Amino acid sequence: MKDFPSCFGENGVQVADSSSSNSGKNAQNLVACIYQCRIRGRSCLITVTWAKSLMGQSVTVGVDDSCNNQSLCKVEIKPWLFTKRKGSKSLEAYSCKIDVFWDLSSAKFGSGPEALGGFYVSVVVDKEMVLLLGDMRKEAFKKTNASPSSSLGAVFVAKKEHVFGKRAFATKAELCADGKIHDVVIECDTSVTDPCLVVRVDGKTLLQVKRLKWKFRGNDTIVVNRMAVEVLWDVHSWLFGMPSAGNAVFMFRTCQSSSEKSLSFSQDVMATTTNSKSQSFGFSLILYAWKNE
Repeated sequence: MKDFPSCFGENGVQVADSSSSNSGKNAQNLVACIYQCRIRGRSCLITVTWAKSLMGQSVTVGVDDSCNNQSLCKVEIKPWLFTKRKGSKSLEAYSCKIDVFWDLSSAKFGSGPEALGGFYVSVVVDKEMVLLLGDMRKEAFKKTNASPSSSLGAVFVAKKEHVFGKRAFATKAELCADGKIHDVVIECDTSVTDPCLVVRVDGKTLLQVKRLKWKFRGNDTIVVNRMAVEVLWDVHSWLFGMPSAGNAVFMFRTCQSSSEKSLSFSQDVMATTTNSKSQSFGFSLILYAWKNE
């Protein structure tokens, strides 16, 4: 599955890879949320990508089909163009029609690209609600004519985000299944002779990596609310490249079952594959960290 898919034009379909190969100046403010869903009894991944730029907000909904290709539906929200803030679009995958509905006309946004409230984005197949995001649930079911009891229980399995900073990089994420949103902060001062990598969750220092020039790639395990969370890092670009032109990559991963999801981690891409027979899933938070000049 390609990172951060997007398509251009109102009816165009295209896959663009906006991953860690971008320069720091051109890296977009992106958050991609990946959900494990079921369409006609088959397991699939639906990726919802939120983006923010000087031109405005945008949302991309992508559905992986059985051939590992991706059918995309993109909704662009622009301050001067209100017609696309509410509507629907259909795409084909899994040999069936998939309907995407959205209402972002009253959406509230914070400093990041994700909508915080006053919206819905939904995916419907055969009048079954495959995926529903946002707090306008009643309006979504009314608009889509989906049965209120048809929700198929989408599972949030991964989040990919670009973060920016000089020494500290922060985000919020639900690392465990307890429903609590945790504050995650990564600190690293690469200007000193012997830099150290520090990871804090909810203000507590849970990981320190010293002699970072020798351990620029690695993994360790921290404990968050009695849940083991594996942390993987790759800061090679920060230490041996040009920090303004390259990014570090971090992954926070909880795996409840080693068979249900296989994750490969590298500087360039995080690939996710799933086993449709599994009923339990872990969660992965992937951060592309860019240093501001």
